Amino acid sequence: MDIASIRPGRLTTREEMKILFGGGTQAGIISSTTTPNILIYVDHDSGKKYGYEDGWLDEEDELGPVFEYTGHGKSGDQTFLGTRGSGNKAVLYHADPPGRTLRVFMATGKVPGEGSSAKQQRYVGEFALDREHPYTVREATDNRGVKRCIIVFRLRPSGDYERLPQDVISRAENTEARPVLARVAATRLDEPKLTQPKQKRASESRRAAQPSLIADLRQAVLREDYLNELIGQGHDIFAFQIRIAETSKILKTDLYDASTHELYAIRGDNSREEVRAAVGQLKDLVRHIKPAKPKMITLLPKRPQDDLISLLHTEGIDLIYQDSTGYTRCPSN
Repeated sequence: MDIASIRPGRLTTREEMKILFGGGTQAGIISSTTTPNILIYVDHDSGKKYGYEDGWLDEEDELGPVFEYTGHGKSGDQTFLGTRGSGNKAVLYHADPPGRTLRVFMATGKVPGEGSSAKQQRYVGEFALDREHPYTVREATDNRGVKRCIIVFRLRPSGDYERLPQDVISRAENTEARPVLARVAATRLDEPKLTQPKQKRASESRRAAQPSLIADLRQAVLREDYLNELIGQGHDIFAFQIRIAETSKILKTDLYDASTHELYAIRGDNSREEVRAAVGQLKDLVRHIKPAKPKMITLLPKRPQDDLISLLHTEGIDLIYQDSTGYTRCPSN
């Protein structure tokens, strides 16, 4: 058996893949020590115990299908840092240096044979992280009932793949907006820095696995600072995780202030594109929030043009922006 003979749909085992690719047999994320591959093992039964479901989204976008995979870590918040986050870090930076491939396998029953306890693995295909949105942060409940933040990677096929109906994430029966930890509002987590040689190799193009735009950084800092501001004032702050009926996609809001019944859209820049994105985000998500009709607020790192403030106010949205003295609010009425 050679790597070229591994085609989507092939049934195999972890032991066979260890021999072929190198690496171990136990973890969900296995970085090969001898070939430029990272093996990802998906087990529906195991995932459900820890509050998540991996697989294909049933909706495609202009770039094609998306396979969602929850990162490593069965208890506590998942991370990219330290030993606990080493597997997640390997997936996040699989494109640095270029050439490494993510290969996904799906657990499919037991290996044939009397007394066998090993699970059979079906090869799904080759993947890379979504360039624009490599991962999202969500809340899940582990097998002890403890709420935690998980990392959900968004994988795009980069070679041949198999997309079976049983591998598609189940659709929601009803639309549900569930209050979740405020930390879930983060679009990015603390990510370890790459070594300088890797940075130089990737300097000519944006890394496929790192959302590194300045606006992303400003948004993360602004969200954290304002969250601490509200908590310091004694406000009850969380976010919403929203499942839409008849879809498998999960949406999430930015911060929600339960003390004042206010829903926030937080952007990292005061440009027209960012303000318009905030308007669309709020108008889309506010319909699903209960209690109904929260006050909509856009939070920006600095004051935008008067025309954009007018746009927000026309839509009934308050503006809060950061300035040298703290935060200034421009009410819509």
